[in-house]
Amino acid sequence: MPLINESHDSLPYIDAAPSTQARANAERLISAELSPDHSSTIHPSIPAFPEPRLSPLIQQEVERKAAGQPLTGGIDLSRYEAPEAPSRGADSNPNLDEWRQTLQKAYTASSHLSMRHENLALLEENGKNAWLIGNSQLEDILRNLEKELAETKEAAETVNKERKIAQEARQGELAGLEETWKRGVGAILDVELAAEGLRMQILEQRRQFAQQQHAR
Repeated sequence: MPLINESHDSLPYIDAAPSTQARANAERLISAELSPDHSSTIHPSIPAFPEPRLSPLIQQEVERKAAGQPLTGGIDLSRYEAPEAPSRGADSNPNLDEWRQTLQKAYTASSHLSMRHENLALLEENGKNAWLIGNSQLEDILRNLEKELAETKEAAETVNKERKIAQEARQGELAGLEETWKRGVGAILDVELAAEGLRMQILEQRRQFAQQQHAR
């Protein structure tokens, strides 16, 4: 539902295009009615934007992007790499803590590789069908959008055709009314000119009468 309900009375199929000077004058009058901050102030009928509700991490990332700072941190991929065996100490005895940490890293890397292998196997087995199904769904959405667009264009063309037919059917009547209006305005001007001429004659006669009275 539109925010502003109003109709624009225009006759684009009958009225001639305005001249460059007339358009410039109209734009100047429109600019005079606008407030100085109309280009930076939202129209009162437009609702205010809701306040964003972002998580602290998302807000931090938005601020980083706005400041143009490079991306730092993220996931440490080195934990998924195969660890190197710890070196022996001076006494040639293994450090159990270092071996225990190395074993934990190796277990993490092994689990990661196993999961990747399973995901790749599932992708190879089912990925093609999932991709085809996804493409089919996207094609259905595209067809529906194209159909809606075609219907909207057809409705717009129908409205324009009806407007053109209605305006052309009333063109003769409008021309007659405009000519009658022009004649009426011309008659009013003629009456005003005649009245002004009569007023000037009365004033002249009064002036002459006053001079005659003064001469006596």
